[in-house]
Amino acid sequence: MGRTLFFLGFLTIGNAAAASIADLSNADAIRGLKQALNDGSAAAIARLGVENGFFANPRVKIPLPPTLQRIEGALRLAGMKRQADELVLSMNRAAEAAVPEAKQLLVDAVRKMTVQDAKGILGGGDTAATEYFRRTTQTQLTQRFLPIVKKATDRVGLAQQYNSLAGQGAQLGLVRKEQATIEQYVTAKALDGLYFMIGEQEKAFRRDPLGASSDIVRKVFGALR
Repeated sequence: MGRTLFFLGFLTIGNAAAASIADLSNADAIRGLKQALNDGSAAAIARLGVENGFFANPRVKIPLPPTLQRIEGALRLAGMKRQADELVLSMNRAAEAAVPEAKQLLVDAVRKMTVQDAKGILGGGDTAATEYFRRTTQTQLTQRFLPIVKKATDRVGLAQQYNSLAGQGAQLGLVRKEQATIEQYVTAKALDGLYFMIGEQEKAFRRDPLGASSDIVRKVFGALR
């Protein structure tokens, strides 16, 4: 209900129910939203783009690809436990190294946000801003993450074996295209983790605006309450 009232006020519709936020200008609304998006994405990157940001966080930790998960027990029985553990660690370290590359693209996405984009975010669900980020940055971030991830995983022997087997499987339609190489799989998972954490930050702003560090964010999102 609160988000709806703010949305109506933002659209400057003369609804009496929006009177409590009538003193909040459209300029402030957009500025507060942009600041919240910058703050939220920066917080997500700070949490993930460090050692153990992925590896020690069960909500985003990257597991073995499904193809290897299905034979993980056999691998370990065959004396490849160390290689499997090494691959899991290297995949998560690769994601941790890649995530800081997202900072500038996310900032650019906020800067380029239109009034129409802002209206959609303010009138959308709890992760509307995160969905905007995914829509506007995923392709470019994939391109930036891939070489970083590849450099980190190329050093792991099991990754090379996986790429050989999965590549053949992809040609036969047995392995999904985005899982045809370790670097593609890890890149997709790293982006999923990044957007997930941004979404958590967004939900926190909407739920508790007083917890924000910026006055304008508290002012704008506080008007929702």
